[in-house]
Amino acid sequence: MTQSTPTLAEALFSELLTVDQLARLKLAKVLPKGMELSHFLVLNHLALSHEERSPGQLANTFHLTRGAMTNTLTKLEWLGWVHIRPDWDDARRKMVSISPAGISVRDAAFSSMAPVIADAFRGIDDEKVRAALPVLRAIRQNLTNED
Repeated sequence: MTQSTPTLAEALFSELLTVDQLARLKLAKVLPKGMELSHFLVLNHLALSHEERSPGQLANTFHLTRGAMTNTLTKLEWLGWVHIRPDWDDARRKMVSISPAGISVRDAAFSSMAPVIADAFRGIDDEKVRAALPVLRAIRQNLTNED
């Protein structure tokens, strides 16, 4: 039995999946105590957006169910890393913002992740990284549009 050669797209997609798995494993090991990668991603999003978000907006951003996002937000609130308040305009909704403690732990996470990121890019020059970004962004956009 012969094995078919993967197409260029299949080979790239396989590499992306493997990189994702390896990156998640390595990053999870260096995150601050009590932090999961999902926690970091939400904290980072809130820190970069500088705006409150509803749990529904966050669920949509991360392509999760509202229940899964509520579970993550409950943990983040319990840890003191986010503030959750009622929406003053619609009592059925809540609004989420990152707390000062959340900003501190997010910054600490970035510091602990820096060596892992540097090691992942060891020996790859900036031009290659710059050239890869448009391709990765286009793949992300295509996958986002399929929902």
